Amino acid sequence: MWRRTLQAELLKLRRSPVWLAFVFVPVIPAVIGTFNYVQNIEILESEWYSLWTQHTLFACYFFLPAIIAVYCSYLMRLEHSNHNWNSVMTMPVPATYIFLAKLLIVSFLLVLTQLWVGLLFVISGLMAGIQSPIPPELVIWLFTGLIGGIVICTLQLFLSLVIRSFAIPVAIAFTGSVAGIAVFAKGLSVWYPYTLYSTGMRANNPTGAMPCSMEQFIINCVLFAALFSFVAILWMEKKDVADC
Repeated sequence: MWRRTLQAELLKLRRSPVWLAFVFVPVIPAVIGTFNYVQNIEILESEWYSLWTQHTLFACYFFLPAIIAVYCSYLMRLEHSNHNWNSVMTMPVPATYIFLAKLLIVSFLLVLTQLWVGLLFVISGLMAGIQSPIPPELVIWLFTGLIGGIVICTLQLFLSLVIRSFAIPVAIAFTGSVAGIAVFAKGLSVWYPYTLYSTGMRANNPTGAMPCSMEQFIINCVLFAALFSFVAILWMEKKDVADC
């Protein structure tokens, strides 16, 4: 049952327009960040680390949370059409399976996105003329960013479940991530879902520690993801069939 549920979600990705977003959206902050780095290379003296701050400043607060929202809205779009939620929820498949299958697919897309972001960063650095070794911390930045990004996945899946619109959840993600700049400045990034991604990516300080311990970061990510998942599954069990 679980395998068939997962396969059904995978079928939605075949020839899907989300692959265009996957390929092109991360290129935008990479180009902007690299341009800023090259234009201010006399000031930004830390090479790879300075380039990373320029890339992630735009990616983590403007583009990547929005692309996660696009993934989530697309996976929910079919169910919101023609009262399909009634059909889905009356199938002999637990709501938990349905939501977790969607979460696993979005998380898989996020893994690919993280790898693409890392590759773009390396290509950009080489094109900018950086000759020092690639920082070994890059793997850690991408991995902890993935953990924080999964929190956004669970939140956006819930929003896309409740809000029967493709664009509105994406707009919420964009607004929430931009607002995260002020949250980060106040030192509260670990308590705000949309800044857990930038916190994990070390967007503001790649050479230093996170504004919290690694243990606190992971605990908060797990708690937020569990909370949003629980609320979404509860909504599916108690609300969606009646209101579709």
